[in-house]
Amino acid sequence: MNRLSRLMHGDNLAARAMRSSALTILGYGGSQAMRLASNLILTRLLFPEAFGLMSLVWVFLQGLSNFSDMGVSQSILQSKRGEDKDFLDTAWTIQVLRGLILWMATWALAAPVAEFYNAPELRELLPVVGLTLFIMGLIPTKRDSANRKLILGRITAIDLSAQFFGLCVGVLIAWITRSVWALVFSAMAANLMQLFLYNVFLPGALNKPRWDRPSASELIHFGKWIFLSTAAGFMLSQGDKIVLGKYLSLGALGVYNIGYFLASFPLLLGGMVVRRIMIPIYREKPPGDNAANFAALGRMRMMLSGGLFALLFVFAMFGACLVWLLYDPRYELAGGVVVLLALMQIPQLIALTYDNAALAAGDSRGFFIAAATRACLVMTGLILGASHAGLTGALVGQGLAMIVAYPVVVRLARAHGAWDARHDMVFWAIGIAITALAAWFNWSAIVGLSALNLP
Repeated sequence: MNRLSRLMHGDNLAARAMRSSALTILGYGGSQAMRLASNLILTRLLFPEAFGLMSLVWVFLQGLSNFSDMGVSQSILQSKRGEDKDFLDTAWTIQVLRGLILWMATWALAAPVAEFYNAPELRELLPVVGLTLFIMGLIPTKRDSANRKLILGRITAIDLSAQFFGLCVGVLIAWITRSVWALVFSAMAANLMQLFLYNVFLPGALNKPRWDRPSASELIHFGKWIFLSTAAGFMLSQGDKIVLGKYLSLGALGVYNIGYFLASFPLLLGGMVVRRIMIPIYREKPPGDNAANFAALGRMRMMLSGGLFALLFVFAMFGACLVWLLYDPRYELAGGVVVLLALMQIPQLIALTYDNAALAAGDSRGFFIAAATRACLVMTGLILGASHAGLTGALVGQGLAMIVAYPVVVRLARAHGAWDARHDMVFWAIGIAITALAAWFNWSAIVGLSALNLP
């Protein structure tokens, strides 16, 4: 207990990492609890097609965002100039210009997207929700500076407060209108509140428009590979909705989205912890430098994976029961989605901590190659699986693709001295055991997914 107390209250890297991890988990847990509360209320006020429509909207916006990401946040985290005012203001200026261009793009592309998905409502929804991209571009670099120093208390409080405000706005509008616009204005209200609170309550000077040529050169040089990597990351994170949007009705896509919300909890939580914590740690304690660094990172990786696999076990085993207990009967088939999708994320959880070793070392090219390879394999698995076996085939194809991509991740990790063979062997064995047990226990729910396919 004394050692734990020193870890939690000290000012060294381990102490800051422990506190930041705890705050990230607390923040993400609180965020998901509010999202769950929102879902439980809104699924009773709105129709399933509303969630299907919004899932398409967010896929499109995430695509625009990822296909134009210059890696500003990652640059601030890893750069030696990450605390220089000229560098930060130039990064912010790039971010604002990008947000404005993306918002304009939503107006231009709304009609073609609505036609492609045969959803006329998207003509009006996309440009309005697209405003959130511009709002996010105005977020001050004070957030990234706090993240760089692993000081996340205020960020966590601000994010939860803004989300709660957006939730209240969404529920109020849904109660009055029973319209999909409740989800739109909920997102906009949360983003506006987040922007206000970051500017007022985070320490540091406000950003001003500035174009420092050396700073811009460094940001663009590092960001060109991040730009391509996030495009690939979009396919990894949103490829299922792109493909399933053509194979499922809007109502079935809404049911799938509810299942995805629950099943993705372990992976998204792990991803947030890794993004916020691992780059600063890899930067200060490169695992390839000496055995002590490697061992310390190995212990941290074991603790993180152990917690995430415990969460995954809960959703894989009891996901169908959770849906039955929590949701309206119209969403009953989401139980099978939770179970199968949780199991298909096992390969991603095992490899979760490796990519950031490359980013911390400035190897954005290697990071891109790994991300692009995984994206191509996942999209191939989704399309082939969906065309042969509908929703079930798409999810299984996605999981198999991540298994095939695993050697690519290992190669990148070994290049930076980060691969931990013992960790991977342990969790591959645990993953196989969880898969066998959960599939046996929930076989009827998995088979029932065929009811969501289009005739």
